[in-house]
Amino acid sequence: MTFPDRQPASGTGNNRNNRDDRDIELHDPDGRRERGFAATKGRPPVENRTATASYQEWGPVAQATHNEIARLQNAYLADQAAAVAALARLRRGAGKPPHQVPDLWGLLDTSPLYEADGLKDREADLVRAENAFHLALTLWALHQQSRGERMHLSGTSRELGAAVRQIKGAEDPGGPVRKRFVRLGSSRTLEELSDRLRELVSLLRRDSIPLDYALLAQQIYRWQRPAARDMVRGSWGRSYQAHQPKNSATTDFGTDPKDAQ
Repeated sequence: MTFPDRQPASGTGNNRNNRDDRDIELHDPDGRRERGFAATKGRPPVENRTATASYQEWGPVAQATHNEIARLQNAYLADQAAAVAALARLRRGAGKPPHQVPDLWGLLDTSPLYEADGLKDREADLVRAENAFHLALTLWALHQQSRGERMHLSGTSRELGAAVRQIKGAEDPGGPVRKRFVRLGSSRTLEELSDRLRELVSLLRRDSIPLDYALLAQQIYRWQRPAARDMVRGSWGRSYQAHQPKNSATTDFGTDPKDAQ
């Protein structure tokens, strides 16, 4: 399947609507900011491989997602009871919209979304931001379950398409992995997108393949705007095509109309 190409990012003027396209340095990547999970006494600090990440075309959704996952991920890998319990609650909300999971209300720090200049006082944008933040966090919790290494990592090989291409069996153009990825690209509602992302994340977890959840959150946020949907699909498809597994030849995956049903 060939997704439409992503269009170049808009300029970095003073228009608030373009804020999510600006280059933003993600703060507190090491989870040093205290938000309820204190460092475990007697344990060495957990290295955070996303600490030096510098993201482009990002906004408050990506920043909030990265900071919150980094905080929880550090605590979970340090085997802190509060973090283990939090991830168990988050997993129960995987693939569900925030309003359907009251148990998660107040569990995550969403204050950066409400304080962001590009989101505050803009109800529609805030709803999209909360949806993306919630979906990314719950999918990550599912992905991280019983894994002793970080399942949220940054890098070009961690974008959704590139990560999916690393799943066992993805090299088969007629196989189930690619078909699930094609179905994801044909999603028409957030509910469909959530369900299909959960299917793919389950496969990523099985094969212990990390994903950049901050990038995914920003893409989900933008995907909810119909005008930006093709741009997000294009990025997913392009990263899938660009990542070539070891010992595999380049293959042109054309779109089969039956795959998009």
